[in-house]
Amino acid sequence: MSRYIVIGAGALGALLAAQWTTAKLPVTLVARGASYDAIRSRGVRIRRPEGDDVIAVDVVASIAEAKPLPSDTIVLAVKSQDAESAIAQIAWVPLADRSGVVADLPILTLQNGLASEDAALRRFDRVIGVSIGIPASHLEPGVVVSPAKPVVGVAWIGGYPSSQPSEEERHRGAFALAGFAALIEPDIAAAKRRKLIANLRNVVDVFEAALEEQEHAEAALTEEARRVFAAARLAVAPPPWDAPRLEVADVPGHEPGHLSTWQSFARGASSEVDFLSGEIALIARQHGVAAPLNAAVARELGALAARGGRPGEVPLPPEFASGSLTREHLRA
Repeated sequence: MSRYIVIGAGALGALLAAQWTTAKLPVTLVARGASYDAIRSRGVRIRRPEGDDVIAVDVVASIAEAKPLPSDTIVLAVKSQDAESAIAQIAWVPLADRSGVVADLPILTLQNGLASEDAALRRFDRVIGVSIGIPASHLEPGVVVSPAKPVVGVAWIGGYPSSQPSEEERHRGAFALAGFAALIEPDIAAAKRRKLIANLRNVVDVFEAALEEQEHAEAALTEEARRVFAAARLAVAPPPWDAPRLEVADVPGHEPGHLSTWQSFARGASSEVDFLSGEIALIARQHGVAAPLNAAVARELGALAARGGRPGEVPLPPEFASGSLTREHLRA
């Protein structure tokens, strides 16, 4: 049976490894640092509404230690900002039987944003994009809070840059076994643009702002992103009609509400914002379109991350202060 080698032991990577282990699918988790130490000694702890599960997973500290074989599949579960370096580190590692290198294997890219698929395609021939919707939290090594039911999340799966039906269906089945509602996506790039727009609420979550200010900022960022995509003639997938509604239940002892970008800042980890608002700013600059709000967010949170700042330390950029200015630039 084909094995999944999961790169990255954050909320998604650790959860997938645990879920696949429980489903008796072969899986090896590649972790590092404190995450490797915690999972190796104590397993992955999944905190659910009905109680905690502790799952002993096969964990290693490097792709070479995983002893990859031609039948394996790589699952890239690191954050967007770490994807390029992770891909470069694993691509040319020899397979254990010396029949090729890791880049000869299929790779699933699970990142937010739009950059990972092209980074993978530079080295890997078979790239399958996965757009994930999951309300999981990860604030300490080896521990994941998974409050959703009846499924743990939703996964849209599609070959990149074009459909790969046999690969898509194989991985759809694996995600279903991991407890996801898994669907085939005919245009995964358009689906990831849809997800990027939804993820703009993540960046707003990091600022110190009242709820009304956050809602205004999210709406303005979203409208600006849609305008940029339209100017660049980049399709955005419509809202999914076939995705189940997730019920997010209380997990004892866990305070819900904060999103993954907030969690990264809270842990003092690197920031994903360059691949969220920064991606909108990039496309806007490439196509001669103004995107002052997303550019301001990328600049402010980039500087916050560079100085090791935490959530709630800075207000929204002044570009959001004037509603009339926002409306004027959106009509441009």
